[in-house]
Amino acid sequence: MSRYSKQLIAAIMDRDPAARSALEVRLLYPGYKAVMSHRRANWLYRHNFKFLARLISEHSKRRTGIEIHPGATIGKNLLIDHGNGVVIGETTEIGDNCTIYQCVTLGGTGKDKGKRHPTIGNNVLIGAGAKVLGPFKVGDNSRIAAGAVVLNEIPENATAVGVPARVVRINGIRPESLDQIHYSDPVAQQLCALEYRIKKLEESKE
Repeated sequence: MSRYSKQLIAAIMDRDPAARSALEVRLLYPGYKAVMSHRRANWLYRHNFKFLARLISEHSKRRTGIEIHPGATIGKNLLIDHGNGVVIGETTEIGDNCTIYQCVTLGGTGKDKGKRHPTIGNNVLIGAGAKVLGPFKVGDNSRIAAGAVVLNEIPENATAVGVPARVVRINGIRPESLDQIHYSDPVAQQLCALEYRIKKLEESKE
């Protein structure tokens, strides 16, 4: 068993309370099988053996119910829990320690060329049935609620819900506006706060 395989099994057991043993994960977990198959398919894809890469990914899809294009980039310790109906597109990028539940789609809208699929940051959780569609980023530590349809960028440490998805929490705080496009910018808020403090300090010196 490779180091990558051992690390993935350990991560699944740590994050899935239903996992009872490493052997169970290795033999019975479709998410583990799909990610390991993708690792082989992606190597072939990057070395221009695209037919063989696609052959492996299609075989894995039939075995697991999880469709991962061999061109997708996947980081360390991806947990695909349950997994049936998950679709991950060709130009998708997924960071480390992410969790994806069943029937999630990381896809395109059909309008873009080149980079067509989303970039998912580190430690992101995507709930069952969520759709993330388009070539934008979902920031680190974000949470996408079950059934959400995400069509715009999501900032770090945010929670997004609904159809279309809107940000309802950033760093655990409810934004002033729930408009998906014009959500509160935490960096801008900090800059405004600093500007206000500098102004008060200058006034006190006068």
